[in-house]
Amino acid sequence: MTTPYPKMLEPLNLGFTTLKNRVLMGSMHTGLEEAKQGFDKLAEFYAQRAKGGVGLIVTGGISPNVRGRLAPFACQLSYPWQVAKHKKVTDAVHREGGKICMQILHAGRYGYHPLSVAPSAIKAPITPFKPKAMSERQIRTTIRHYARAAKLAKKAGYDGVEIMGSEGYLINQFICRRTNQRDDDWGGSFENRSRFPREIVRAVRAAVGEDFIIVYRLSMLDLVEDGNTLDEVVALGKGVEQDGATIINTGIGWHEARVPTIVTSVPRGAFRWITARLKQELKVPVVATNRINTPEVAEDILGREEADMVSMARPFLADAEFVNKAAAGKADRINTCIACNQACLDHVFENKRATCLVNPLAAYETELVMTPATTKKKVAVVGAGPAGLSFSCFAAERGHEVHLFDRADNIGGQFNFAKQVPGKEEFHETIRYFKNRLADAGVHVHLASEQTVASLQQGGFDSVVIATGVVPRKLDIEGADLPHVYGYLDVLRDHKPVGKKVAVIGAGGIGFDVSEYLTTEQSPTLNSDHWHKVWGIDQGYEHRGALAQPIAEPSPREVVLMQRKETKVGAGLGKTSGWVHRNTLRHKGVKMLNSVNYERIVPEGIEITRNGKRELVAADHIIVCAGQLPLRELEQPLRDAGIDVHRIGGADVAAELDAKRAIRQGAELAATI
Repeated sequence: MTTPYPKMLEPLNLGFTTLKNRVLMGSMHTGLEEAKQGFDKLAEFYAQRAKGGVGLIVTGGISPNVRGRLAPFACQLSYPWQVAKHKKVTDAVHREGGKICMQILHAGRYGYHPLSVAPSAIKAPITPFKPKAMSERQIRTTIRHYARAAKLAKKAGYDGVEIMGSEGYLINQFICRRTNQRDDDWGGSFENRSRFPREIVRAVRAAVGEDFIIVYRLSMLDLVEDGNTLDEVVALGKGVEQDGATIINTGIGWHEARVPTIVTSVPRGAFRWITARLKQELKVPVVATNRINTPEVAEDILGREEADMVSMARPFLADAEFVNKAAAGKADRINTCIACNQACLDHVFENKRATCLVNPLAAYETELVMTPATTKKKVAVVGAGPAGLSFSCFAAERGHEVHLFDRADNIGGQFNFAKQVPGKEEFHETIRYFKNRLADAGVHVHLASEQTVASLQQGGFDSVVIATGVVPRKLDIEGADLPHVYGYLDVLRDHKPVGKKVAVIGAGGIGFDVSEYLTTEQSPTLNSDHWHKVWGIDQGYEHRGALAQPIAEPSPREVVLMQRKETKVGAGLGKTSGWVHRNTLRHKGVKMLNSVNYERIVPEGIEITRNGKRELVAADHIIVCAGQLPLRELEQPLRDAGIDVHRIGGADVAAELDAKRAIRQGAELAATI
């Protein structure tokens, strides 16, 4: 029998140790690092991924000292008494047969606190604190602190460390002229600017000995103005290899870059080309990263010898069993990461615990526990959108008899509309995953089956779960009933023809989705070379930072996107993805208006008042994306009939089609019913 994904599952011999496969779980900060009893929870989180088959785990970033912390109380490893909590993690991973490295990360000017330091006193655009320029003494002390942290990590049982040299953190700040304007031995020439990372690697290797993994995260593409050249990246890669790095991992883009690198609209494996170029220059194993979310993509990269390993971070939030499922020939059962960022990165940047939209158990392994049901119930679930799907699967897996009903002839609810939006093609994967999981869990699925109070009463159910979702809110102004006024479902579900001039009412997530749908003829996400040109990424690497002039992408329509709120249009979108959506629409020439008062709709368009002036926005069609209302007309009659009723998802709270909350609510109810 042939092994599925033979390259991905092939062991990697590092000389003093062997990794069982070519899959690295990339670094992610979860927020558990700083939480009360967080390391107990973190130990179980990583243990589940080790059990799931990953070859090498890299932790979230741990600072080597106080000034390097990401935030005032962020985790650091500097003292022997801090070792014990880390040992909980390493012991848990080793019990499951895994290997784990601790990432050492000094935030530099990205530190969100007044003690931050950097090569030069230049404030980052993403924090309010201006760093102090490091003295020569501070530089040498920081190098020793890296070595100290690595030595303590070895004492804690880690198999290695990753030195974070990318994403715009301290080491990256030293390497680039953009942030290093020193005129001493640590600035000026590239040889001087690269001294800092090279001396760190040498100091770490001296501190830990030869039988310890050192991963160096090399910024291969800075994607910022005045970033490094390809020759400089290659030179640094060769330098840290010579200084003792065991593996070179890939870093793509600074956090302040205005080029998307990991959101869902980025094509799968979009940056494999740069890792392939570096691999030709280096002797140690090289790791490809970013938007690798299926074993097929991983296998293709490794099979074409574009890398020696692949790094996946968020895919292991989505499914801890990713590698085991792939190895068992069950890749169609993998809960695929859709790169939405809503529950992981967005949470981290809001100081919340990271988890996963499609897997609410992630980072809640010790709290949201699915134990076998002590009393088996017969449960009806009305609505096969995200909330209903989540509840049905978890409840059936616990042992309940679950009947899932939906009036539509397919599962997925509003995910079926989202998946049609250019850049959101990954939503197809979630529907595929749930379809297979329903079958595996033994859920009785009844499609094209609208339920009534009478039909549910006759079913003999112990409980009914209302997951009927939402209905679009109608616009209450003069002319709202004119034939050229559409709702978003008319466009995304019914595909009604839309004219060349469009006014979109409502600039929440749905308004942005509809605008992207109407202004895009071919999704760049499905064509990597075209996507690079749209965002100005120089694959020829002829410019510093690999930045080029973005191409203008013509739109088939003129779109005006409007909102009543006075805030910036799109301010309510995801913290780490909203800017991408705004820039995408700007590239298309979409006009975005805030502080709009809708007066009346007329055959020629819509009359609005803005800044005290009344004007006509000419439009062939008006698309209403003005929010939703819960759909729950079954609930009260069922309660009146004495039936045990629960409501989840949009039927509970209609909030911009909040799949994150819907899927979590479904899981939480399933755990207790």
